[in-house]
Amino acid sequence: MSGNGVNRDRIKAIAAFSGGLDSILAAVFMRELGFDVTLLHVQHLFSANAEGQEKLKQAAARIGLPLRIVDVSGEHLETIRHPKHGYGRGMNPCVDCRIFMLKIAKRVMEKQGAEFVVSGEVLGQRPKSQHQKAMLQAAEESGLGDRLVRPLCAQLLPDTLPVLKGWVKRDAFLSIHGRSRHEQMKLAETFGVVDYPQPAGGCVLIERTYADRVRDAFDHLGAEAVDVNQFQLFRLGRHFRVSESVKAIVGRNHADNLELAAQARDRWRMDPIEVMGPTTLIEGDPTDDDMDLIAGLAARYCDHAGREVQMKLVRHGDERTISAMPLDRDDPRIDEWRIG
Repeated sequence: MSGNGVNRDRIKAIAAFSGGLDSILAAVFMRELGFDVTLLHVQHLFSANAEGQEKLKQAAARIGLPLRIVDVSGEHLETIRHPKHGYGRGMNPCVDCRIFMLKIAKRVMEKQGAEFVVSGEVLGQRPKSQHQKAMLQAAEESGLGDRLVRPLCAQLLPDTLPVLKGWVKRDAFLSIHGRSRHEQMKLAETFGVVDYPQPAGGCVLIERTYADRVRDAFDHLGAEAVDVNQFQLFRLGRHFRVSESVKAIVGRNHADNLELAAQARDRWRMDPIEVMGPTTLIEGDPTDDDMDLIAGLAARYCDHAGREVQMKLVRHGDERTISAMPLDRDDPRIDEWRIG
């Protein structure tokens, strides 16, 4: 109970939850202050798959807090296509993504009758989205305003609802800043949080190869035509732009081949016959010459010992076989076509 007689355990909060250390600490911190905390993982285009979601559930169970997962992948796509605040060094609209996630958290907060949203952000930790201007901007543009609480660095930011309402004092919060995780690790030890993931490499949209593939698709298809399925394919195989309207995706390994086959949809699928080699998907409306070029490209990655390779082509029940000599490994067109 706070100094003004309010029972904090009846005041609900929604804590944004990635499963990382900062989001764990922010949620546990608010629970330790006496609030009723529910974790929220916003499932978007680049967040946890089924295996990752299981890890999120395990992490939530370890800290003893309920977890809700909301899938907004379709909505998130519009943020990637048309970011108000632009892209970072790749195709990463960090500020817009953060605002989008907070808008979803606000929606859940209102539906569940919660009073505020908790975030594990730390001032100065990420150069694009966690400097003071961007953090204040995210609070305003998400519509949360003072209902967005960042307990790990709240002493460095304007007062939020729990302080303004007198539920907690300002100095109950922390003033962590910068990229070091030393203070978070000390806090984790204090709370008995011992099993947490190490920092990951960051958003896939920052990675040069992935970003190049997104940019190429936006340039050739238009952003509106690039759907969730294509964002999944950007992760797979080798991508080659063989003409302005035709692209080939050539599997790198058995896992790629299985996934490409599963994602073929209305694309041509090409597989070698009688030799080991990659599954290839062909996007666009290829001419016969395009098909021959792509068959030679795919054959270059087959176990063929330099001989002609038979390729089976399938799409919507249409099936045919073509023969191809592998392109020479030093053929300059391979690098010219390669995306990323």
